Amino acid sequence: MTLNPYKILGISKNATLEEIRTAFRSLAKKHHPDKGGSESKIIEINQAWEILKDKGKRTIFDNTYQRSNELIKKGKGQEAKTTVEAKIYNSKLEDRDKEITYWIQLVYNPIDRLIGDIIRPLPQKLKDLSGDPYDDILMDSFCSYIKTSQKKIKKIQDIYQSQTTPHSSKQFALKLYQCFSEIQDALNEFEIYTQGYVDQYLHDGQEMIRIAKKMRILLKQEKKTLLIS
Repeated sequence: MTLNPYKILGISKNATLEEIRTAFRSLAKKHHPDKGGSESKIIEINQAWEILKDKGKRTIFDNTYQRSNELIKKGKGQEAKTTVEAKIYNSKLEDRDKEITYWIQLVYNPIDRLIGDIIRPLPQKLKDLSGDPYDDILMDSFCSYIKTSQKKIKKIQDIYQSQTTPHSSKQFALKLYQCFSEIQDALNEFEIYTQGYVDQYLHDGQEMIRIAKKMRILLKQEKKTLLIS
């Protein structure tokens, strides 16, 4: 059966936003699962609120629902239901795509650029250092690279936490987190190396960077499919 948000919230088609909000809050409290309410009912109430609180979605529903009533009168009930459901579904898809695009622009893209800024200079830094690890100038340069990169990691963490991750991108966001965490661990290994010149820390850090680079490539590929899936 097609969702009728007005009927679910018990309000008229001409209800104001404040009246809609009041009805939603009242029903949400009454039917909340913590108070013994039905989980399916509270989901239905939330869906009705999501449609009616948004002017665009409400207009889409009003127009398509009116059209459905006309079709029902002509004996085309199933076509009417399909029309309403398709409009609402497409509206949700459009909102989801906008959400993901927004998150990619504000979170993924700047983080990816910072990851690149950390990874790109490393091969040359390691090559320079291999000439003479005990040379103060070379070691100071490597330490400076580590310090600068750690600041970039902090900036990455702030960006990552600045926006809510879209539900459909949770796994992608987790992989992004794992990628820059791998780099953070590598920088910690490099820092320990500079304090005692134990080669194992340097090698471990390089391996972590290798893993992070592979993860970054896979993320770039997966990003292309986010809006398609």
